[in-house]
Amino acid sequence: MTIKIAIVNSSSFGKYFPSHMDRLKKLGEVDRFEFSKDIRGKELAEKLMGYSIIIASVTAQYDREFFEKKDKTLLIARHGIGYNNIDIEAATEKGTFVTIVDAIVEREAVAENAIALLTSVIRQVGLAWRKVKEGKWEERAKLIGYEIKGKTVGIIGFGNIGSRVGEILKYGFNTKLIAYDPYLSSEEIIKRGAEPVSLEELLKNSDIISLNAFVDENSYHILSDKEFSLMKKGVFIVNTARGELIDEKSLIKALDEGIVAGLGIDVVEGEPIDQHHPLLAYKNVIITPHISAYTYECLSGMGDKVVSDVEKVVKGENPDNVVNKELLK
Repeated sequence: MTIKIAIVNSSSFGKYFPSHMDRLKKLGEVDRFEFSKDIRGKELAEKLMGYSIIIASVTAQYDREFFEKKDKTLLIARHGIGYNNIDIEAATEKGTFVTIVDAIVEREAVAENAIALLTSVIRQVGLAWRKVKEGKWEERAKLIGYEIKGKTVGIIGFGNIGSRVGEILKYGFNTKLIAYDPYLSSEEIIKRGAEPVSLEELLKNSDIISLNAFVDENSYHILSDKEFSLMKKGVFIVNTARGELIDEKSLIKALDEGIVAGLGIDVVEGEPIDQHHPLLAYKNVIITPHISAYTYECLSGMGDKVVSDVEKVVKGENPDNVVNKELLK
């Protein structure tokens, strides 16, 4: 029986490194699909019927109904490190491996984009560029920024990527580094180079906040009205993790009140967004379209991992970095 492989809603897999597609085509039939980001359940299952291997992006939604209605699925390989759009319990019950890219593959790319966003927003790079394009060079004296050196940086989520963001800011910019991560011991946070603090302490003391946490029931909208009210007026915020970490209405209020002096984000709740999104009206906000992992080095490593998982599953072997380890043979 021919193995059928579906690539779903991926804007990058197989497009920059043809060798990844060549390897897949040696294993079976490969098709690419573009669905609505919100497609889920029975509708999604029907469209992917017959495909026993799925290479998945951050969308669509592989919920319980999807697994209940779908025929045999051997593997869902995430072309990334997050898996919020996959019901892991339902996948396990179905006997479907769910794999993710090793976090280390995305570490440098995402951390460097966090720094790029921070330096851009704190020095008003985007606004300055627009002034030049508009022929308003003489307005340069209005574009006064801040230096990063000596500032207190608070990292929310001090894991693989957050700790790298911290390293760059501490050792490259001579900042004071504090971190909040409920999943790490104080000893581990200290070992990684930061002072462990509570979330409240971090919010009260940080000049710059970088969000590098994953989303779960505890971190969803971790920054909302209460949290913004604790922050220093004039704080800069960077988010390269997930848009759902910030309550958008609370963020807009904080921008209007001057609590947030600048915002650099690569992720937005409900993304993708269009040109009418309310955050785009702010001159002190820079938004990139979820491109933190988009370096040639990172995409090469991500693609290699995904293809390797597919090759192993086709051979009847265990893939690597399995989320639902209960299925390991």
